Amino acid sequence: MNNGILKGARRWAGASALALAVAVPVVVGYSAFNHSVFAQSGVAATKVAEITVPSAPANAPSSFADLVAAVKPAVVSITVEGSQTVSNGSRLGEQYYFNFPDLPQDNPLRKFFDQFGENGPMGPNGRNGAGPLTRKFEAAGSGFIISSDGYVVTNNHVVNDATKITVVMDDGEQHNATLIGTDPRTDLALLKIDDAMDMPYVNFADTEPRVGDWVVAVGNPFGLGGSVTAGIVSARGRDISGSQTGDFLQIDAAINRGNSGGPAFDLHGQVVGVNSAIFSPNGGNVGIAFAIPTSIVKQVITQLKENGHVTRGFLGVNIQDVTSDIADSVGLPTARGALVTETTEGAPAAAAGVKSGDIVVEVDGEPVDNALALSRMIGAKAPGTSVKVVIWRDGSKQDLTVTLDTLNEQKLAENQQTPTPPEVVPGPVESSVGIMVVPNDNGPGIVIRDVNQDSIAASKGLAPGDVIIETDGKTINTADDFEAALAAVRDSGRTTALIKTSRNGNIRFVGLPLEDN
Repeated sequence: MNNGILKGARRWAGASALALAVAVPVVVGYSAFNHSVFAQSGVAATKVAEITVPSAPANAPSSFADLVAAVKPAVVSITVEGSQTVSNGSRLGEQYYFNFPDLPQDNPLRKFFDQFGENGPMGPNGRNGAGPLTRKFEAAGSGFIISSDGYVVTNNHVVNDATKITVVMDDGEQHNATLIGTDPRTDLALLKIDDAMDMPYVNFADTEPRVGDWVVAVGNPFGLGGSVTAGIVSARGRDISGSQTGDFLQIDAAINRGNSGGPAFDLHGQVVGVNSAIFSPNGGNVGIAFAIPTSIVKQVITQLKENGHVTRGFLGVNIQDVTSDIADSVGLPTARGALVTETTEGAPAAAAGVKSGDIVVEVDGEPVDNALALSRMIGAKAPGTSVKVVIWRDGSKQDLTVTLDTLNEQKLAENQQTPTPPEVVPGPVESSVGIMVVPNDNGPGIVIRDVNQDSIAASKGLAPGDVIIETDGKTINTADDFEAALAAVRDSGRTTALIKTSRNGNIRFVGLPLEDN
């Protein structure tokens, strides 16, 4: 096969930018009065609380220079050469000529189309027509050495599609490196310097940093190498868009493209996170960066070093967060836990008796705060492990024992493909909660045909096309079934109904308040 090569492309494999539109903040002013909080009432200020601020610690740094001098030799720049497959030119050209058979010779698009025609250079008879095109690229990122024999931690997206990896030391010395393993779910990768001997290295911190703790980031922004920035931990447990981890440290140390894979250090020179992404409307630093905490990094890197890949426990449930409305509808005292929307047939959860509508509130004695927390807890356990799961069902807690299986990432992705939404048919019936419903010709349940935009149903996210499958645990197949279930909730003295819905094949529970309907 003769592959076409497009040369010269370069990508910055630095901190992935989450390109989001943000509003310009308006500064309304701030005054400090002996660290007290005041409430404004007219023109008089009333003191409402006294805040005691601890004294600055005696060991607060006046400079980070000594720390940087100690850790900088173990922080490396990573350069990558690789190739990516791009579209098949011959098929593209054939499509153009099929759609535009009478395109005039002097048309500006003709020259472009000719590149992909039957005898064009990218066409079926041209030099590149026999197969897909490939594009060469170079990438740059950061990493850090974690052992004297040269193991290096970085981000998966830094070394993705690499055919050659070079590690550049702080003094400019270069070493070839081998990819040991990657984990796309956490965006982590482990490398091994080929000729490593007595390499400088750093250690992971044993404890998580607190919000407000200092962090020092060292990395290779824009290929500059060896750059140092400092800031504090702004928040913990951040769940950022597109992440399957959902447990990031947010830091305000300046992070830019090229910093990805580099370490964030505490004041003891220990790694507390791996810099991975930035929040930015333009790809540059705006003081919001995200680092993978070492609690996750250590688990992943240990498996990559031992096995070259990561295995995770698999429960076999689709889950969602528990809102206050949902908690009220099932009598759960607090709005916490992970609500099971569906179970996978034959998976561990179903085999242990977990059902749709159950709320997982504990795993091995640890409270489950939300759906993401359950995913992290199960994923951190080894396949074959037996776990004690506490669920909330029918107004009380129940204990179950589940033996975890192995998470299959590829199969999971296939199962999450969106199926065809149900067809909405005529003949709507108006309900008592501000929605019009019709029978579902494609399966069980009733289909929402229309929603009164002034109703609570609309405010809770119910929309035309949603299928109502169950209400208060009762199967719904007609509008009468729906009204009877709502009436039963009202008669019981409860003010919220738990409604199981399906949208585009995805199951979701909604807590629908009834007192205002």
